[in-house]
Amino acid sequence: MNQWYCSICHADLHQETRPETCDSCGADSRVILSSQEEIPESVEQVRDNARKKLKKICAAYPFCDGNYDKICQREAYGGPVGFGGAGAGHSFHENVAALSRVKLKTSVVGDHFEPDTSTNFLGIPLDFPVLASSSAGVEKYNNCMDETDFCRAVVAGSKEAGTIALRGDTASYSLDANPSLTAIGENGGWGIPIFKPREQSVLKKFLDMAEENKARAVGVDLDGCGSTIMAGMGQPTFKKSIREIRELAEHTDLPFIAKGIMTPEDAEMCAEAGVSVVAVSNHGGRVLDSTPGTADVLPAIKERLGDRVTITADGGVRTGYDVFKMIALGADAVLLGRDIIRAAVGGGTLGVRLHLAHVEKVLKKAMFMTGTRTLESAAHKIIL
Repeated sequence: MNQWYCSICHADLHQETRPETCDSCGADSRVILSSQEEIPESVEQVRDNARKKLKKICAAYPFCDGNYDKICQREAYGGPVGFGGAGAGHSFHENVAALSRVKLKTSVVGDHFEPDTSTNFLGIPLDFPVLASSSAGVEKYNNCMDETDFCRAVVAGSKEAGTIALRGDTASYSLDANPSLTAIGENGGWGIPIFKPREQSVLKKFLDMAEENKARAVGVDLDGCGSTIMAGMGQPTFKKSIREIRELAEHTDLPFIAKGIMTPEDAEMCAEAGVSVVAVSNHGGRVLDSTPGTADVLPAIKERLGDRVTITADGGVRTGYDVFKMIALGADAVLLGRDIIRAAVGGGTLGVRLHLAHVEKVLKKAMFMTGTRTLESAAHKIIL
């Protein structure tokens, strides 16, 4: 009798051949591993597994920057961009470049201390200010993973790591079958669904479903109005006016997130519309080429908004050092996208937990080496 391991729910399974599904959670065979050989024990092993499963889509490079020499980056000519960026990938690349231009100031003289990475996000206590971003559609990538299993891995892995996950939306999601809401509901509402800017009446139904699944907050990917995937599958998305954003925020009792903001003007309008969170993002460079990096626009948005709303940021964030930089530039929390996809594909729930734990460890080192005891005291540690 052989022993198998479900990388989604951590169940041990006993039978001669690889199970078709997990007896405990229903996950399919693609995420059931041999307990003797296949269970990853490190972030490196998780990434190696992801590299094999994402062959010709993502090579899990040590430096993921969207440069033209990476296999993910090519002009898609109107088709899905995969792991790459829109057009020539300048926006994707600039996210990474903008963060690389931000420098940290070392401070090693003083009393010894243990950095405190804990934070409170919309009333949710978190061990550290890093959330999984609202990705979706992983089943397109070499059929590497079932979509619901992917959402379960991200939600559960984030919870095990001491944080919370945003979950995304794509054309295969519907009011009748929504993997993000399924995973959030199964985990007692421990998650935040972010929906594409669909028609208002449809969005209101999704918001109602999020409340029924006890989600902690909800939001809309406003820059998803430029989604080629949704348009290509006959599901239109729309720009949202300040009136429509206010209507959505007032429709739900949950905190509302406006994601995809890149200018102080848009940020101001969202705050006026009553959102709880402005998420600074260019969609990982996937909807418009030649935008600035998010790290370049974040300070001006923070200056405009002050402390009126919570601010998150994503784009080019790969390490705990990058997280620290975004916090110092004005973010209250930071989102990880591509790395979380790779972690889930390479190791399921375990992979997500391992990756987030590594990011938290490096964040603590960045804080320690710059003399930063708490996240609130990070701003003056940056040399621009």
